[in-house]
Amino acid sequence: MVKPCGAQPKARLTKGQKANKKRMATVATVFTRGPWIRTPQQVIESLFPTSHPASGEDPPPPRPENKRVWASLLKGKTAVIQEVAEEMDRRDPLRSMTRLALTDGERALQIRVDQKLNVTLILDLIHVLEKLWKAAYCFHAEGSLEADLWVIDRTLRILLGEVGQVVKGIRQSVTKRGLSGPKRKTLNAVADYLYRNRARMRYHQYLANGWPIASGPVEGACKNLIKDRMERSGMRWTEQMAEAIVPLRAIYLSGDFDAYWKFHIEQDQRRLYPAWTVVPK
Repeated sequence: MVKPCGAQPKARLTKGQKANKKRMATVATVFTRGPWIRTPQQVIESLFPTSHPASGEDPPPPRPENKRVWASLLKGKTAVIQEVAEEMDRRDPLRSMTRLALTDGERALQIRVDQKLNVTLILDLIHVLEKLWKAAYCFHAEGSLEADLWVIDRTLRILLGEVGQVVKGIRQSVTKRGLSGPKRKTLNAVADYLYRNRARMRYHQYLANGWPIASGPVEGACKNLIKDRMERSGMRWTEQMAEAIVPLRAIYLSGDFDAYWKFHIEQDQRRLYPAWTVVPK
């Protein structure tokens, strides 16, 4: 499974730079995972837990195996996705595994994934939920039970394969309630987003196949790789310094740092002392 994603964390500015000069990081992760078959109702319970917890008899989800992460502020999406494609071919040269990609709804990212990776492209459910909450607050007060119930109902219907009906209902509500201004604009944007991505939202099929529908590992990579290091209080980064640190953190999080550091020392020794032989301790 592969999950490339444009990450939201940005490198810190140097002194005097303006806010719109921040750089977007592109983060991706590849891992292998066994199938985990669930029902839409089980997903709803995990997202919106009730006061009646599950019995605990359900088996735990399979853990990602052989996870590897990438990140870059300078390479761009195309270069990072190319590295992902090479990693997929390296670990599955016969294409015997099911290949999946989860992304957010950014069209440029989706186009690049379609072009570079021969995979089933899935829209991350977490980004769908973000849109649904925006729509809910156009109808109900933030934090209200009515807003919660509205989102739960639409999420379940989407998980059951009724994306078109949810889009139709949002658009009809705009007309029937005579909404205008920012609320109308927000709801139309949410409806357009869901409609445009409907082919990547066949969650009832994905769940029946045991496929993932949310990109937790790559979101975790964004936090551990970028945010926790680059956005600490008072930190400032140039693009070059940030780009030097990010790949090292990616190597560490991928579990390859010891092998990389041994290689780094060997190469440095050959450069500085070409006649010497490096003897490992």
